[in-house]
Amino acid sequence: METIFLNQVQKTSAACVATVGMFDGVHRGHQHVIGRVVERAREAGLSSTVITFDKVPRQVLDPSFRPQLLTTLEEKESVIRQLGVDVLVVLPFTCEMASLSAQAFMQQVLHERLRTEVLVTGYDNRFGHDRMEGFDDYVRYGRELGMQVLRGDAQLMDDGHRPVSSSVIRQLLAEEGRVDLMPHYLTRFYQLRGKVTAGEHIGHRLGYPTANLEPDEADKLIPAPGAYAVWATLEGEQQSRAAMMNIGHRPTFHGSRQTLEVNILDFEGDLYGQTMCVSFVERLRAERRFDSPEALITQLEADKKQAKEILG
Repeated sequence: METIFLNQVQKTSAACVATVGMFDGVHRGHQHVIGRVVERAREAGLSSTVITFDKVPRQVLDPSFRPQLLTTLEEKESVIRQLGVDVLVVLPFTCEMASLSAQAFMQQVLHERLRTEVLVTGYDNRFGHDRMEGFDDYVRYGRELGMQVLRGDAQLMDDGHRPVSSSVIRQLLAEEGRVDLMPHYLTRFYQLRGKVTAGEHIGHRLGYPTANLEPDEADKLIPAPGAYAVWATLEGEQQSRAAMMNIGHRPTFHGSRQTLEVNILDFEGDLYGQTMCVSFVERLRAERRFDSPEALITQLEADKKQAKEILG
């Protein structure tokens, strides 16, 4: 797959079947739409193209807004590549682009610069200034440009009512810690990646030395506070190690800031400075304050046993 940043090229060379959106998470609903793009492109002998943005549009319109991203651009690129897409186009989202109507965006960006012959939208996807127009408008504008516009189907959550969406997935992670649902809705484990930095060595004193993780992306969503069974993978290694992770403020020790601490089970070694990727498997429990360090140690022993059972 080729990745193109549109501020670095004037236009693409090959006509394409395309879809456009933020695609944060590249969840099952996104994958359905992208799958239709790939299938239609192969049938027509065209390039399959996914068009996304370098930042959440709201960040341009409201500089104080801090998104909670499900995927970094690097993660998004990796997942989209695995779906068989030919080209990923990254649009630099600017105030000028935000001012474009859907019709102007389709003409100036999709038609003139990206040579889009077929546009596939999500079931509820809206784009353009103020997102006022809808699918019927896109069909009409496309007809004027010689561009066919198709719409994908909604992929439903397990309740059979709500469509799979990035906002619902964020709620499940941030409020409930339901990392166990992510292989179903994202089709993979939810992950955090970052550097191991020096901590306060509280875990080491308790007999459970932890690696203090500093995420690479400050806007990446952190799951709800609590203890988790996870897989930890060090950069440069293929092997994932069974681990448990605590997210929270360490209330037993009157902590004042959130920490992300990973204890690789039955592991000894210096991890400082290394890059680690954590794959969340299941939440063990919510964060809570213990009456004494000894009570916390007893709970950590139970957490370790449960994590080993979960991770096999």
